[in-house]
Amino acid sequence: MGKLTIHFKNFFRELRRKRILFLMILPVIVYFIIFAYIPMPGAYIAFVDYSIGKGIFGSDFVGLKNFEFLAKTGDLWRITKNTLVYNLAFLAFCNLFQVAFAIMISELGSKWFKKISQSVILLPYFISMVIVGFFAYNLFNYDHGFINTFLMNIGLEKHDFYSDQGIWKYIIVFFKVWNQTGYGMIIYLATITGISADIYEAAALDGASPMQKIRYITIPLLKATVILLFLFGLGGILKGSFDLFYNLIGNNSVLFPQTDIIDTFVFRSLVGQFNFSQGAAVGFYQSIFGLILVLLVNAVVKKIEPDSALF
Repeated sequence: MGKLTIHFKNFFRELRRKRILFLMILPVIVYFIIFAYIPMPGAYIAFVDYSIGKGIFGSDFVGLKNFEFLAKTGDLWRITKNTLVYNLAFLAFCNLFQVAFAIMISELGSKWFKKISQSVILLPYFISMVIVGFFAYNLFNYDHGFINTFLMNIGLEKHDFYSDQGIWKYIIVFFKVWNQTGYGMIIYLATITGISADIYEAAALDGASPMQKIRYITIPLLKATVILLFLFGLGGILKGSFDLFYNLIGNNSVLFPQTDIIDTFVFRSLVGQFNFSQGAAVGFYQSIFGLILVLLVNAVVKKIEPDSALF
């Protein structure tokens, strides 16, 4: 009891001392309380046969029955594997390109060229995936697509991209990286900007080349940010980019073995049924899997690099 009182006293003392910082973080805390913590009891809908008339907590409890439709189809392993592999590829390649572009932009000398480059790289983030889907269709369409038209003009045979399962995993990863590079780059660029100029000046006095500064100063100091963003990404690793996959693939069943993920599978399975309980069951499955994964990876990071762990 005595220790608890001391903790409360320390907390309120810290609150008074850093009240401006706490006020700045207040909107974020309020956002998470309203949109993340208050709706949490609603996850109970995944375990009931939901009836609008009875409400969530008045509906009949059915245990794990709402999860059965995922297992019964026999596609659970395939869609889980696809979702995991795609998200791991997204995490790896997006972070790689974001770090690379952030370092390149930070090394630019001209301010106006730096600003233009940032804007151009960030632009794809604001483009709707619907437009990206049309863009991809006009590129890869068999009859009138740009690539097939080009192949014909140089005397080569056309390729039916929309029947080729193997190539779409590369196309999907490409569009994801193209879309996300600019947004993540800003975070890494902010971290690089925060690195003390004294460190670079000291390195320059020691005769370090620009590449040596990047290798021995910039990249090591970015490591904590990379791990942090990687852990955040792992939390949603079973939540695929539905808009990206659906707008690129649509209902083309030929490509499903390589491109079907949990979100697109559930959308096709439940569209028109309005089964809230089964939809909630899938969301619950994705969240629990992501939570376990974050805890495991965080434990590994804590053991190897304690300062970079989330908690």
